Amino acid sequence: MRTINADDFKVGKNIKLSKTPTTFDIEIEKDEVEEKLEKTRKKIGDLQDVMYADNRYSVLICLQGMDTSGKDSLIREVFKDFNPRGVVVNSFKTPNSTELEHDYLWRHYVALPERGKFGVFNRTHYENVLVTRVHPEYILNENLPGIRKVEDIPKDFWEKRMDQINNFEKHIFQNGTIVLKFFLHLSKEEQRQRLLRRLEEAKHNWKFSPGDLKERGFWDDYQNYYEEAINETSKKNAPWFVIPADDKETARLIVAKIILESLENHPDIKEPELEEEVKAHISEYKDALEKEEKPE
Repeated sequence: MRTINADDFKVGKNIKLSKTPTTFDIEIEKDEVEEKLEKTRKKIGDLQDVMYADNRYSVLICLQGMDTSGKDSLIREVFKDFNPRGVVVNSFKTPNSTELEHDYLWRHYVALPERGKFGVFNRTHYENVLVTRVHPEYILNENLPGIRKVEDIPKDFWEKRMDQINNFEKHIFQNGTIVLKFFLHLSKEEQRQRLLRRLEEAKHNWKFSPGDLKERGFWDDYQNYYEEAINETSKKNAPWFVIPADDKETARLIVAKIILESLENHPDIKEPELEEEVKAHISEYKDALEKEEKPE
């Protein structure tokens, strides 16, 4: 099996998505990939139990990618062995009327994971510098001061938003949230094949929307804006990882391995010890329980 190292996928300097592979030959068979994933996700689940007991850290997993990149199935397969209390998934769609009455980061703040838990954002706060750049008319729904038409959007608007996002992530990191951001890097041809399967296989028809084809027409724009956003916001405290996503099984294993490696880099996540006073009397507590009469 080819070694998976987080640093091989981490964005440490500016990248060009057009020159970044969408495939990764892991050099093992599909059933072996699934076995490796199962072992890895169980280790992550065990660490989450320790993290829950420690109650000092939380983990925010951010997933972005073009339509059909495999976000939903990745969430299902990577987190399926978690204690249900330990992970909360939020899928951010078009902001509703309540969310539009607040700033664009508000709905993400209120969805952040509690200490001891994982939070997964399926589509994230980055939609506000991606979809809104492709379709700047969406900004008008936010009723921002000084912006009544698209032409009113200042030239430095997106740059300021990315600064705000960097500050948001820095703030939550400094308060105990481990932030890991994954871009599922899909080729345009693989997306075409997946959209065709949605149309050809009846059980997957419900996943298809004509809007998928409309957005596919903006492929180059999305790639450019993803590239800029990733380069501007991949920081030590909140790194981006570009994951080759043409093969779903391999992508899931890579993401799981990176999550595990990241958690193992926090040796201070450990089960709390009993107070010395309690430790000193453990045998007494055990004796008291053993001497209790059993119900007939």
